[in-house]
Amino acid sequence: MADINGRRVLELVKKTGNSVCADCNCQVTEYASYNIGVFLCTQCAGIHRALGTHISKIKHLRLDKWEESQVKHLEEVGNIVAKRKYEERVPSFYRRPSENDPQILREQWIRAKYEREEFIHVEKQRYARGTMEGFLFKRSKVDDSCKQRRFVLSERDNTLKYYVSNKKDPKAEIRILDMNVAFAPEKLKPPTSLQLTYINQGSTRHIYVYHDDAEVIVEWYMAIRSAKLNLLQVAHPTQPETELAQSLTQDFLKEGFLFKTGPKPSDGFKRRWFTLDGRKLMYHDQKLDPYPKGEIFIGHSSDGYSVQMGQPLGWKLKDVGFIFHVKTPSRSFVFSAERSDDREEWMAAIQTVMNRLMTPQDSFCRSILLAKAPKKRNSFLFQK
Repeated sequence: MADINGRRVLELVKKTGNSVCADCNCQVTEYASYNIGVFLCTQCAGIHRALGTHISKIKHLRLDKWEESQVKHLEEVGNIVAKRKYEERVPSFYRRPSENDPQILREQWIRAKYEREEFIHVEKQRYARGTMEGFLFKRSKVDDSCKQRRFVLSERDNTLKYYVSNKKDPKAEIRILDMNVAFAPEKLKPPTSLQLTYINQGSTRHIYVYHDDAEVIVEWYMAIRSAKLNLLQVAHPTQPETELAQSLTQDFLKEGFLFKTGPKPSDGFKRRWFTLDGRKLMYHDQKLDPYPKGEIFIGHSSDGYSVQMGQPLGWKLKDVGFIFHVKTPSRSFVFSAERSDDREEWMAAIQTVMNRLMTPQDSFCRSILLAKAPKKRNSFLFQK
């Protein structure tokens, strides 16, 4: 009987919807939650185990023995039916994690679905109210120390403010529409950390924050996305919601150290930390610098932008690693990677940006950067 039940389970995996993970869409399913009735990948099954057996009961599809009642429940439910229940009211701004997304996103997505049932009971979606207030630890811009700061999010005012101690006036006021937010566990020690990036007086500013509670930091992340979507819908009423939702927040396409030279071959290479944030290619002395030393706008390939392997025509640099250059309508920027595969990854990421059509938000970003660009410098680069 056990062998028969095991074969029945393996046949269920072949049914539409069951061959991918119910929580992250991973293409390989190895486990099932037999009381919820869903099929899962290895990583999501591990998160389900952490929920406790009072919420989710996990078995391996091939290695565990299956009882008749357990198989029957999987037959009655399955991934498609379960999604209709547990994802019925997922807001359009809520980021559904994929298998390659930050672990904290996947964990809180699973807890939101099955433990808190936020997408069944919408009143539990505190991040959808347009306001949020609370304390976060903020990293100093001069050293590694972190201090608690009170943050206040207001969709109505289009602002995220933070305050020092009990002072009445905010230390900083950030326009939500000018802000990107990304998880930054590789930069800060806590996995529950965020990097807030926004335009400050024509230049990009980075703020690093974290909270000890993973649920809280993800709520802040989703609250910013919620407020930004509503504000974008007001600013661009004819643009489809699905398109606007794609530009709410974006992970950095690529980060890491590269060597960069100036506009002349004789300028020499300097090691910089680079971040590809949408259409902005920023470089810094160190990865946690509050401001980039320079920002290169990456436009569409039809507007004279390209990324090419090797040196620009006429350059004859020697023994400088794996070179590639980005060509803009005004000049070429020359970079060197330490490894061949790193160069290929950078070129592929930049080419992906160049292949994307410009959006109204891209044009707005470009206008802000160029408004502060020194007149005697390249009009497609803002340097400090």
